[in-house]
Amino acid sequence: MAIDFKNFNMIVDFILDVKKPVMVRGRHGIGKSEVIYQTAARRGLPVVERRLSQMTEGDLIGLPVVEGNSTTWNPPDWFKMAQNKPVVLFFDELDRATLEVRQGVFQLADSRALNGHKLHDDTLIMSACNGGMHGAQYQVASLDPAELDRWTVYDVEPTIDDWMTYADGKVERVVWEFVNSNRNHLEFIGEFEPNKKYPSRRSWFRFNEALTKGKLIGENAKDKLGVIYHLADGFLGFEAAVAFRDFVKNYESQVSVEDILDKGQHSRTKGYTLAEHTALVDKILISGRCDKALKAKEMQNLADYFIDLPAEAALKLFDGLSKRLSSPVPANTIKMHKMTSSDGRSCNEKIASFWSGKSN
Repeated sequence: MAIDFKNFNMIVDFILDVKKPVMVRGRHGIGKSEVIYQTAARRGLPVVERRLSQMTEGDLIGLPVVEGNSTTWNPPDWFKMAQNKPVVLFFDELDRATLEVRQGVFQLADSRALNGHKLHDDTLIMSACNGGMHGAQYQVASLDPAELDRWTVYDVEPTIDDWMTYADGKVERVVWEFVNSNRNHLEFIGEFEPNKKYPSRRSWFRFNEALTKGKLIGENAKDKLGVIYHLADGFLGFEAAVAFRDFVKNYESQVSVEDILDKGQHSRTKGYTLAEHTALVDKILISGRCDKALKAKEMQNLADYFIDLPAEAALKLFDGLSKRLSSPVPANTIKMHKMTSSDGRSCNEKIASFWSGKSN
C-alpha cells in the first residue's frame, strides 16, 4: 500500500532513530530525492549521494594497498566521509545497479559495514528507486525477498496537494494556478506510450526555471506565446503545452483572490464550472489571507461569493474557513450545510450571514 509524503515524513524519523535503512520507491519525478534531502536537513546532516547505476563493485570496495605481506582495501572517498562523520548516505537508483553492486550494498544495509570497514555510528542510509508498484513501467531489476528484508520499504504516491503546497511560492504564480486549475496535467498516471513526452512534478519545476530565467511571464506574456508553447512542449509534452499556452493567453481574465476579498467582484465568476470554482476556493485558502482575522468588508465580500457557490465548492470553502475562524459555525448550521442539495443557496446564505457577523 502506498503512502503520501505527509505520512512518510511523520514516520521516517522513528526508523532512522534506530539506524535502520529506508528505501523510498515510486514513479519518476515525484520528489523522492528531494524528500531524502529534506529529511537530512531536518536532522542537520549532510548528504553523501551515489548513483548506484553508475557504479561497479570496485567503486564500492575501493583499491587494494599492500601492508607488509598482505593486501588490504582502501575505501573510496564517499565511504570515508560516511565513516569519519555522521551523514545521510543516499544510494539513488538502487534497482538499476548491477547485481554485484547491489550485493555490496546488501551488507551495508544489513550490517552497516563493507569489506571490514564500518560506518560512523550516526551515519544513516537511505535509497530511492523506481521499482515497486510501478516497476513494470521501468527498466529496473526485481529485488529478492532477502534483499528487501534488509530495508524498511515505502512505496510513495504523493497527493496533488503535496505538490501544490510545496510549489506555492517556488514557481511562477501563473504556473501554480494553471496546475491547480488543471490538475490532470501535473503528471501522467497510466500506461506510457513509447517515446512520448509526459509531464511530471519534476518537469514542471524545470519548465518554471526556464520561464523565470527567460523572463517570459509578465506584462508581455501574450506576445511570447509561441516561445512559451515550444518550451512547454519540450518539458511537458504536447497536451500540457497547448493547455498552458491557452491559460497564459487568458490569464489576465482570471479571477484572483484580491478580486474576491478586496474588490467583491464575485459576479465575474458567473458561468464558472465546479472545477473553476474549486480552483478559486483553493487559491483563497492557500493564499493565507484567511489565516488572520478578516476585515468586515473582506468577510462580507467572501460571504457574498460563498452564497453563489455550488454545494461541493461551498463545502470545501466552509471546511477550510471553519479551521481558521475563531468562532465556529453552529453545529445545526454545519449539519444543514452537509445535507444541502446541489443548489444549496438558502443554507449558504445562513452560513454567510453568520460569518459576516463575526468579522473584525
